[in-house]
Amino acid sequence: MLEIKQTNDGSATLFNPELNEHYHSTFGAYNESMHIFIKNGLLSSLNNNIGILEIGFGTGLNAILTYEIALQKNLTIKYTGLELFPLNIEIISLLNYEKLIKPSNIAAFHKMHQLEWNIKTILNNQFHFEKINADLNQYAFTDSYDLIYFDAFGPDVQPEMWSGTIFKKLFATLNSKGTLVTYSAKGLVKENLREAGFTVTRLQGPLGKRHIIRAIKS
Repeated sequence: MLEIKQTNDGSATLFNPELNEHYHSTFGAYNESMHIFIKNGLLSSLNNNIGILEIGFGTGLNAILTYEIALQKNLTIKYTGLELFPLNIEIISLLNYEKLIKPSNIAAFHKMHQLEWNIKTILNNQFHFEKINADLNQYAFTDSYDLIYFDAFGPDVQPEMWSGTIFKKLFATLNSKGTLVTYSAKGLVKENLREAGFTVTRLQGPLGKRHIIRAIKS
């Protein structure tokens, strides 16, 4: 059974005792998402019209933070979140993410979780949204993307998600100069990304983590 944990920046995360794995950094769920996926992913893009694929939709924190920044920066986003094990509404309602975002964006966060899976929706003119309930290993992508948030469980507990085969599949879904960002900077992860064709850069990590990875389809 999933457990709710408070991280060091006050934002909540979930703990999966079966995997002995948290959904976010215990040093700060909000800070981790903002640093890795927003600052070094979304805001590093030179485009105002961005297709995003998230591997590991999870709690929806990355999605709602992206939504909020899109409205602030006048970006147009096509957001696709892939998740094999969806969380139920009840556990999402116990998280404190409503305190992290503007009151005007709370309804959008709720809608992200209430929407049916595998259906494309227009949340507003700037944010097109779809969540896909599927296994990445088996899913056949039909769209292409500019940016990938790779936020699967860690390589120690889900090594198959960090394989060269998976990264080659994601490489193929990216547009030219597309970017993948992730929290793991392990040697094997970098090696598999390079094997897939990416140019890999190690960046400073958020609090509690020395490095993260940005990989570009060059």
